[in-house]
Amino acid sequence: MIERVVTVTKKGQATIPKELRDKHKIGKKALAVDTEEGVLLKPVPDPLAEKGSLKELFRGKTSRQLIREARSEEVKREKRLKTWLNNQ
Repeated sequence: MIERVVTVTKKGQATIPKELRDKHKIGKKALAVDTEEGVLLKPVPDPLAEKGSLKELFRGKTSRQLIREARSEEVKREKRLKTWLNNQ
């Protein structure tokens, strides 16, 4: 585990050491999370770098096809719920 003391400016700014930025792939943005132990900084992925990362998951389907499939599943769940409620 890497530990470094950093200086916090009057404006509340601190520099994350390069070795930690590199190790955790922190780019231009980081998410600050309040935890019981203190502030946790998490990397925020760059959308341009992540472009196409879901390509395999969607197997070449268009957004219209994906929406249609999702809505179809939602309608099926609603029908099952209505049937279950009517049988109660």
